Amino acid sequence: MPTSSDRQRPATSPPSDQRPAGDLKAAIRERALALGFDAVGFARAEVAPAARAEFLEFLAAGCHGDMDWLAAKAERRADPQTLWPEARTVIVLGQNYGPADDPLALLDRPDRAAISVYARNADYHDLMKKRLKALARWLHEDLKAGVKVFVDTAPVMEKPLAQAAGLGWQGKHSNLVSLDLGSWLFLGEVFTDLALTPDAAEADHCGSCRRCLEVCPTQAFLGPYRLDARRCISYLTIEHKGHIPREFRRAMCNRIYGCDDCLAVCPWNKFAQRTTEPHFLPRAELTAPRLKDLAELDDATFRSVFAGSPIKRIGRDRFVRNVLIALGNSGDAALAATAEQRLDDPSPLVRAMAVWALSRLLPEAGFLALRRRHAPGEDDPAVRAEWQAGEAAVHPGAEISESASTR
Repeated sequence: MPTSSDRQRPATSPPSDQRPAGDLKAAIRERALALGFDAVGFARAEVAPAARAEFLEFLAAGCHGDMDWLAAKAERRADPQTLWPEARTVIVLGQNYGPADDPLALLDRPDRAAISVYARNADYHDLMKKRLKALARWLHEDLKAGVKVFVDTAPVMEKPLAQAAGLGWQGKHSNLVSLDLGSWLFLGEVFTDLALTPDAAEADHCGSCRRCLEVCPTQAFLGPYRLDARRCISYLTIEHKGHIPREFRRAMCNRIYGCDDCLAVCPWNKFAQRTTEPHFLPRAELTAPRLKDLAELDDATFRSVFAGSPIKRIGRDRFVRNVLIALGNSGDAALAATAEQRLDDPSPLVRAMAVWALSRLLPEAGFLALRRRHAPGEDDPAVRAEWQAGEAAVHPGAEISESASTR
């Protein structure tokens, strides 16, 4: 993903503001809140050795999957001083995107798509970047400070920094939890050469609770604080570029973009607040969209519907791949006709999942009839494997190849 970084003024000139450090922090906090941020904290421009070690262990185990960008800049990500040697303080900013309703309620509506709360409106990076730049501009112009601005597209370990700045703590699900706002917090950072007194780090308040670990549909947690992204539905539906392994498809249910389960069940959400930021309020058409409508999107319509949305970045083919898995999990035979329309789709990602959905929705005779019609002309090995695996599913006497059984 592209880096969102802006540097203003060489950092060699000392800040001209002579106010006491406490007053200076109070002024920065007041300005940040006035700009629309919901949480502000100050941390040293460093990441704790334990956090760095855990991150490097995560990469060494391959738990980042296809997210090669994590490993590519691992050293810069693990050390803010490598990212910008002049940095002395990181101002960590949070914005609340708390939902009005329980995001897990949609899992009981299998004909509808469940989209992660954060992606139901415009891309939050745009608003965060605008406000971060406004704060940085004020720091530069009024306080003569050197600054750099980052949203989560830059190589910054923002959750350990946010915990060090007192905004919350990394829960057992590895996400940030706030005592004031629960699980729903977007993060951004302003690095500065101002040497400001850090805020007190937030303690871990998870205690013996294991709700986030136990609710995970794909058992993606190796243990408390240890996530294997390769098993995570958010990773599979957003970051993973290939065919989603068969072992995870049923567990996806109707989740087509992201997963909020481990966030939603956190008991600290009793303090969560519904966002009042219009930019984060859900678009009506994305709160409970029909799977049928989403499966019928072509590339041009997909781009139009999701213009300005974070969903757009995964592209139409991966998106419809996810939708077809949800169709297959719906149990609604009436949706088989929608899946059948995708058997001739130009994308093998889409065709393969259309086959899988039909193997779940059609009786044996109907599926085998489609196989006789479409499989002989199929030139993609992964799609052919899905036809063979589907035949084995509807007709247990059929043989299944090793390649099909491992998908």
